[in-house]
Amino acid sequence: MTVGKRKNTGLSKSLILKGMQCPKALWLKKNPPDFELPPQPDLEAKFAAGTAVGILAQQLFPGGTEVPFEGLSFPAQLARTKKLIEKGAMVIYEASFSRGGIFVKVDILVRDGASWQIHEVKMGTSVKEVNLDDVAVQHYVLNASGLDISKSFLVHIDNSYVRQGAIEVNRLFHSEEITAEALARQQAMAELVEQLRETLRGAGEPDIDIGPWCTSPYECDYIPYCWQHIPEDSIFDLRGKGIDKFAFFRQGIVRLEDLPLDELNGAQRFQAEATLGQTDVTDVAAIRVFLDTLWYPLCHLDFETFDTPIPPFDGTRPYQKIPFQYSLHIQESEGAEPEHFEYLAQPNIDPRRELAEKLIAEISEEACVLTYNMAFEKSVLRELAELFPDLADDLHKRVDNVRDLMMPFKKRHIYRWPMRGSYSIKEVLPALVPDLFYEGMEIADGMAAMQAYHGMCALEPGEELDRLRQAMLEYCRLDTLAMVRILRVLNHLSVL
Repeated sequence: MTVGKRKNTGLSKSLILKGMQCPKALWLKKNPPDFELPPQPDLEAKFAAGTAVGILAQQLFPGGTEVPFEGLSFPAQLARTKKLIEKGAMVIYEASFSRGGIFVKVDILVRDGASWQIHEVKMGTSVKEVNLDDVAVQHYVLNASGLDISKSFLVHIDNSYVRQGAIEVNRLFHSEEITAEALARQQAMAELVEQLRETLRGAGEPDIDIGPWCTSPYECDYIPYCWQHIPEDSIFDLRGKGIDKFAFFRQGIVRLEDLPLDELNGAQRFQAEATLGQTDVTDVAAIRVFLDTLWYPLCHLDFETFDTPIPPFDGTRPYQKIPFQYSLHIQESEGAEPEHFEYLAQPNIDPRRELAEKLIAEISEEACVLTYNMAFEKSVLRELAELFPDLADDLHKRVDNVRDLMMPFKKRHIYRWPMRGSYSIKEVLPALVPDLFYEGMEIADGMAAMQAYHGMCALEPGEELDRLRQAMLEYCRLDTLAMVRILRVLNHLSVL
């Protein structure tokens, strides 16, 4: 008799949570498909930030001993945890347990008399449902290991905290007891685990189609693989809120051309009809009205910002948007060639004062400041004015002169069907200026620019830092050059 290969049904906390979101995702994690998934640098950056938050949170319970993940096998981690407990350790960081084929690590395990407390650290700013499931899995395994859990806490970031001097961990973090919620999930845990194991024992990939679970509570790694059967110009290309797309999908309606248009709201119907008919809109009168709101000198401005859960400088909050770069194309008169100015902060210093002073020097107070999505640039300028009272008058004058190049596209005074219902500059630019594009650039969007800045902060001076810095300057320069070229198209259309 031939014995088949035994299925790997071992689980961890993260695998259980993945399986709770979608059993197919769990199966694919254990049985990777013959499919090249795109890299996810943003996810890697998020993991790195989460690690830094977890390490800092250990200071809430100083004097503990860590059971490291790197450099120790699973059995060694389990053995070290057991030894620490037996020796009377009061606090253990990354304590490791395994029961019933489930491996978990507890961020902070604190002795509470004859019992123990679980402190799970998250870099979010509130308790989410998935966090309760996370702690419930830990409860389940630790109880099965013979530990009595007296209380469980979710430790998350308090985004009202403002840093002044050294980080005050007791103010940066907020703990919420979630014992009752975690215990309430225990009754279903054994059945859930068995269902997930049954999925892994299956002969092949589970027959689970796409659904809302693809993005909730997290965006799944396997979307590029699982969505291969969705054609171009599908109902999922519709922008904004409106129809329940998955409700139509379950009825077998996938292509945009099969969708009953009278079911759509105005914005989605506009997009669908323009896409299906490959029709464009050019409201010359409305474009002229918009252009009449602009004047010269005209300064095309774009900021890049970064945020982090741990505020890096005095006067900053968790996740506050901190400007570290700008690009500026200035046209002194209509038709004049723009002159380019730029700023990119040196890593690991607070850039805001230098950036604000340089910007004030380069943008005259009578100039028109053109942005793309002015709410963002205005918020940056206003925060700088609040931070530096001596510069506030100058900064507020620039705020008053801000205009928004996005408005003609948002109001659909000009629309091209390849924009696919979007008025993002990333969609507008190729539709209006096809010879100017972001594709192929090392840094091609704001998220990548933020990650690059964090990368700069981790590098020593040298060729790699210089190369990354140049890539960031090229990306930000393209953002304002794109505005120059788009405005040129609008001026041309206005005289037709």
